[in-house]
Amino acid sequence: MCSIANVILDPRRLRFLLAVARYGGVLAAADELAVTASAVSQQLARLERETGRTLLQRTPSGSVLTPAGLALAEAAEDVERALAVARSRLEHDDASVSGKVRVGGFQSFLTNVLSPSLPEWRQRHPALVIETVEAEEAELVRALRTGAIDGVIVELDAGEGYTPPRGTTDVPLLDEPWKLLVPPGALLATDVVDLGRVGLPWLGIDPSTASGKAVERVRRRLGGDLSSLHTYSSYQNAVALVAAGEGVTLVPSLALEGLRTDHVDALVIPGLGLRRVALRHLTRSRATSPSLDTATSLIREAAAAFSYEASGP
Repeated sequence: MCSIANVILDPRRLRFLLAVARYGGVLAAADELAVTASAVSQQLARLERETGRTLLQRTPSGSVLTPAGLALAEAAEDVERALAVARSRLEHDDASVSGKVRVGGFQSFLTNVLSPSLPEWRQRHPALVIETVEAEEAELVRALRTGAIDGVIVELDAGEGYTPPRGTTDVPLLDEPWKLLVPPGALLATDVVDLGRVGLPWLGIDPSTASGKAVERVRRRLGGDLSSLHTYSSYQNAVALVAAGEGVTLVPSLALEGLRTDHVDALVIPGLGLRRVALRHLTRSRATSPSLDTATSLIREAAAAFSYEASGP
């Protein structure tokens, strides 16, 4: 095994490893990157030769990253964020841009990503005013159509194909794995997803939401009892219900920021898919509005720079 101090990596290969980590396997990564599975495997093999480490372990249920692979995937995310931040600042650091942009969104994104960035944005663009509106997504989408707001932060279940509504464009901001929320010790992180072993029902959630669509997609795939004993609308209540042993559900990582999760297990298991966060605007608007174009780039930069923290007390 080579000394890690002497390792020279080609950073272009890291995106292949990162795709495997995000999408749960070589085939899924190949689909996302629009390349062949063989091309992904070749790049991973070269990474393994460069590092002298085994990065991917093949199991009967699919491919999983080894501890060394996970560590390198985390480093790849840091590289991706740094490049996105640098690109945004090079393209949109013009202090002369002016105007007002109203952006609507949901609580966890506004609280953890957008609001903390506002002071820096005011300093960099003193003539640009960015207003935020927190409301239900359906209400915000209607406001976008009427011109009352300029952009909406939306969440999507990336495990299902989707097309933005006619006349709108979605700008991707974050892709994060859905986490399986179960009572402590109900499943091991290395287990194949077999909720029949847990003996608990799925918690109910509005089926029109991204979380609801993800839960329904996974429930259909797993089969079994599809009944729900409780229904929730807030992730805080979902955590409390799971901690009480009343059921299981899927949650995105961002929703757990700031919540107590010491009485539940939040597991990232290959095959659960991703929650995608995007900024939706009217297609014609960004091309004709320098202020919206700049605000969009600032929001993308903030999303790229965001770092998850372990939720706890």
